[in-house]
Amino acid sequence: MSLSLEQKQAVVSEIAAQLAKAQAVIVAENRGLPVEAVTGLRAKARKSGLYLRVLKNTLARRAVKGTPFEKLTEQLSGPLMYGIAQDPVAGAKVLSEFAKENERFVIKGGAMPNVVMSTQDVKALASMPSREELLAMLLGTLQAPIVKLVRTMNEVPGRFVRTLAAVQAAKEKAAT
Repeated sequence: MSLSLEQKQAVVSEIAAQLAKAQAVIVAENRGLPVEAVTGLRAKARKSGLYLRVLKNTLARRAVKGTPFEKLTEQLSGPLMYGIAQDPVAGAKVLSEFAKENERFVIKGGAMPNVVMSTQDVKALASMPSREELLAMLLGTLQAPIVKLVRTMNEVPGRFVRTLAAVQAAKEKAAT
């Protein structure tokens, strides 16, 4: 069943709106995937903030026209699923994990604003730590000097108390 002109325009405007706030678009070929697998992928994608859509390539070309993802049109051939992500690492991780589990799901490439990515680039992006992990690393790095200072300052009175305890134990031993 084909879409009417109004429906096509609505789809193009919806995708263009998603692309306006996106940081990455990942394109994957999805030939012969079972419905259960795609449903599971959509659930994982929703949790990570990844917008998934299967589109006709002509509609996708119209949607990316005039956006920072316009260079992606070179990769648009075949039955494709489009993953539009605000967090590029999270989107790449979800799709890469799914591709490992399903050999019929093949990542063809992707794009970040004004940059086209190959399959290897998407896999490298998926292997990076997520935004939350990077923030946790940064916080740990920022806390390290303060923690060391507190431990050092705490060691002086601690050593003093241990010395007094040793002197007291020595006096008690000498008295008996």
